[in-house]
Amino acid sequence: MSTHILPKALTTLIDEFGSLPGVGPRTAERYAYAALRREAGQSKRLAQALNELHQRVKTCPVTFALIDESDDLSPLYTDSRRNRQLICVVEEPLDIMALERTGQFDGTYHVLGGAISPIDGIGPEQLHIPELIERIKNDGVTEIIIATNASVEGESTALFLQRYIQEAGLTLTISRLARGIPVGVDLEYADQITLSHALEGRRTLS
Repeated sequence: MSTHILPKALTTLIDEFGSLPGVGPRTAERYAYAALRREAGQSKRLAQALNELHQRVKTCPVTFALIDESDDLSPLYTDSRRNRQLICVVEEPLDIMALERTGQFDGTYHVLGGAISPIDGIGPEQLHIPELIERIKNDGVTEIIIATNASVEGESTALFLQRYIQEAGLTLTISRLARGIPVGVDLEYADQITLSHALEGRRTLS
């Protein structure tokens, strides 16, 4: 006969926290215990926020950034102060937050939804690349900044994008973030100063 060391409700919460990326068993236990120690009202607000997450967050049909349910398009795209002829291409929505914190970019964004990774079964057809080509044509884009992560997958995706755009016969500048970002560091974890220098020192791809 097995004996439960912890109450089932607590172990269930630990398992759920542990299923999140980057959360190990010990961290999951700390999160769950911290939630238990909070006042019931605080835990209810957390539960409500999680419950409403999928209902109140949607994806912009043009940029594929995350937006509020009440928005039709990303505010970073509709804002008249943003330069639609300049697009920074990123892998994931949270990469936008990292770049916005620098205060150095006044263009718009395009979220690919990942990076090319054959081992994970992700090919170009799973990414929002055709939609990027449409944006280039519709908005008269003059420069694309490829800001995929400094990883094998990120570099492969950058090279594929460069070739794809060139083969589409589009005339524009294609640049890549400068090497201020260490290899293996995801964009969302890079500090603001490093990202600012990477934006300023971006290089044109031949």
